Amino acid sequence: MSLRSFLGEMHRKQQILEVKEEVSPRFEVSALMKEFDGGPILYFDNIKGRETKIVSGVCATRQRLCWALGVKTEALYQRLIEAWRSPTTPKKVRGGPVNEVVERARLAKLPILTHFEHDAGPYITSAIVSARSPDKKIENVSIHRLQVLDDRHLAIRLVPRHLFKLWQMAKEQKQNLDVAIAIGVHPAVMLAAASPVSFGVSEFDVANKLLNNKLTLIKCENVDASAPAEAEIVLEGRILTDKEVVEGPLVDITGTYDIQRKQPVIELVSTMHRRDSIYQALLPSGAEHKLLMGLPHETMIWEAVCKVVPLVKAVNLTTGGCGWLHAVISIDKLVDGDAKNALTAAFSAHPSLKHAVVVDTDIDVYDPNMVEWAVATRFQANEDVLLIPNARGSTLDPSADQESGLTNKLGIDATRPLAKPREKFELAEIPASKRATEIIDELKKKTPERK
Repeated sequence: MSLRSFLGEMHRKQQILEVKEEVSPRFEVSALMKEFDGGPILYFDNIKGRETKIVSGVCATRQRLCWALGVKTEALYQRLIEAWRSPTTPKKVRGGPVNEVVERARLAKLPILTHFEHDAGPYITSAIVSARSPDKKIENVSIHRLQVLDDRHLAIRLVPRHLFKLWQMAKEQKQNLDVAIAIGVHPAVMLAAASPVSFGVSEFDVANKLLNNKLTLIKCENVDASAPAEAEIVLEGRILTDKEVVEGPLVDITGTYDIQRKQPVIELVSTMHRRDSIYQALLPSGAEHKLLMGLPHETMIWEAVCKVVPLVKAVNLTTGGCGWLHAVISIDKLVDGDAKNALTAAFSAHPSLKHAVVVDTDIDVYDPNMVEWAVATRFQANEDVLLIPNARGSTLDPSADQESGLTNKLGIDATRPLAKPREKFELAEIPASKRATEIIDELKKKTPERK
């Protein structure tokens, strides 16, 4: 189950746009990625100064993620939860497509992108990083941004989560932490690596469950770490425990530049790759970034809110909220107060959440106009607000304290008040008319397309 097999499926579904013109990995590729963000998968055939081709936007739509997991949209959350709760160990193999070529690490050979004007330099943004604890009992797989320092060194952004904990454990043992950095993997592996499972659960096991036990892993040749056997490229290296550098700036999920911080350095040892390897790129703050980060947390919000209200129809970490800071949740409210319980559960399930709106099930959570209409007609500021001051939020929010993440949170209950008649809050409708529909269809054919 590889990136290539998925690209073959997407080609058959006409989801790929091929770019044959020569483009530079410095700004030009990212400019095209931004222009077509949330649209087709882009396949770049001709990269200036590089032989390796680039693919981007693989995970940029919910539909493609559903195709990758073989589920319908309404079953997506349940599929993820099942994999988190019942992961299965993947098969280990001695060799695979990824080690067709094994050579000395040379980052200059790869078409690593410089995305935005004031980025600190080229960044790998779509890699999964796998590592094991010093006692080899715990494996973690996660996605991290990697800044190119020179031909054999990267700076890695370590948020204080699981890989950071493994790095600290290695530091206490006075040893470096071996890592495998895989680029170009199946979307299910990317989604698993972004999943907030408990420390001690291997995300490779989650990916294997999502792929119906078809994931295979290969042991790296020069470091003590595993990687998908069908990956395009694997960089073998070690996170040094005695060296840190200033990392950044880089545009993050908010579309603004994240602050600079001292971060660890990865020293690369070697590279494994397919003979005709494809470099997978991901646009920081693009649709793919937002979906991979946000979807697992939508799932957590959905599960948490399901425990306090009878029915949760949908959850959307909105595009305008960076796929991270804003949520819209539709519920079937039985009693007044259900919406506030839903808000409390949502903030608990996703600590980075800053603003949340709860609406009724007749409101489409993906339609911002409908959500705004619900706030306009069903919300009263003196009764329907939940304010949480001085709470831990996201360090990615430029309006928060970006060192501590301290922020203020707001919840809005935009559900119908049950004490008033339902019909007062329903949109008026015009009775259906076959004749009117026929005329409308004819007029639409003559109407110039709106730009």
